[in-house]
Amino acid sequence: MTDHTLSIDDIAALRKDFAANPVYRIAQNAVTKTTIDDIALDREVVTGIDTSMSHRLDDWAVTNQKKSGRCWMFAGLNLLRTGAMKKLGTTDFEFSQNYMLFFDKIERVNYYLDAIIATADADDDDRTVAFLHDSLMGDGGQWNMFVSLVKKHGLVPKSAMPETESSSSTAKMNASLRAILHQGAKALREAGSDEARAAIRTDVIAACYRILAIHLGTPPESFIWQWTDKDKTFHRDGELTPLQFAERYVTVDLDDYVCLVDDPRAASPRGRTFTVDYLGNIVGERVTYLNVEPSVLKSAAVKAITSGEPVWFGCDVGQQMQRESGVWDARLYDYGAVYDTEFTLDKAARLDYHETQMTHAMLFTGVDVYDDVPRRWRVENSWGDEHGAKGFYTMNDSWFDEYVFEIAARKSDLPAELLAALDTEPIVLPAWDPMGALAR
Repeated sequence: MTDHTLSIDDIAALRKDFAANPVYRIAQNAVTKTTIDDIALDREVVTGIDTSMSHRLDDWAVTNQKKSGRCWMFAGLNLLRTGAMKKLGTTDFEFSQNYMLFFDKIERVNYYLDAIIATADADDDDRTVAFLHDSLMGDGGQWNMFVSLVKKHGLVPKSAMPETESSSSTAKMNASLRAILHQGAKALREAGSDEARAAIRTDVIAACYRILAIHLGTPPESFIWQWTDKDKTFHRDGELTPLQFAERYVTVDLDDYVCLVDDPRAASPRGRTFTVDYLGNIVGERVTYLNVEPSVLKSAAVKAITSGEPVWFGCDVGQQMQRESGVWDARLYDYGAVYDTEFTLDKAARLDYHETQMTHAMLFTGVDVYDDVPRRWRVENSWGDEHGAKGFYTMNDSWFDEYVFEIAARKSDLPAELLAALDTEPIVLPAWDPMGALAR
């Protein structure tokens, strides 16, 4: 058998080789005094990024999710508020993110308990059961989950259910919910009858509702909606329920959207729908992706923006990003030159080997098109206005290829063969697949 022990002689040889190369010593001197990103930053890439766009939609201020993982929710509401602001005649309007957070959480409570009952006969160390326990009560989500919440619970203006300390910083609230749910899961798995499980489930949901109401406030059943437009004209629309408010001020047809993804792995054939097991927030609803070539994502996104509509998208946000200036480029940092090594994994391999996954959702609000080809994209982030251009970022198209994974696109913008693919039964990927990461 081959001996794979790392010997003292091996370490000595590595030390000698490092010391013999003056370039390595210069890199060591630099990186021990400053950050690797400052050393590896390619100044030519940075200075070559022009933030102007041939098509730009935004004339509003960005939002701020603060210390929460609600990016998918903020991006979805930011998409919907563009139409609402036009209808209201204002550029200063937000839907309540806290209202949507409340109902996402209580739905997830029910979703988790339902999953625990469904897997009650599996072993305690079953991988799916372990995944359900480990991934419990994150703030993330997916486009289909956003749509399901709007359709079931409606929307309210931010004034009707404003942010709280816990909606802006969810860690403590989530920890309490997890503790109650894990306790409830143990009781459910040990229960001896359906009647006992039903009683346990009712008690756990009630406890979680109390926690949410204490941290986030009680969602309004109705409210008086009135506002002043940008011309200082006062309007009153009377008393509305959240569903009535959504029906009146959501100006797009949410049923006309599909989630397109770029998943180049062999397990996810192009032109097919797929889903991820136990990916969702509302029992009976599921997340469905249509896997297409990246050119289809870009074409649909360009068509939407040039038609006047922003685009919701999911990506691996932290890769090759300079947060202060708000720029992304696939070759923004030349780490290989600093380390004298190569980084060779392509997009498919990075997914297979857990080097990348969807971590953040944002909104495309502009695109620079030259000779019918997109060169760069303008992005509305939800991290406040301190970075980039008052919270708007610039993405070179090279970054789109490597790190953008999905967009919400109108079905009416798809070719006939892809529309037909939407009717196929989705391939089911395991619960821990990286294509479910944005919801975790």
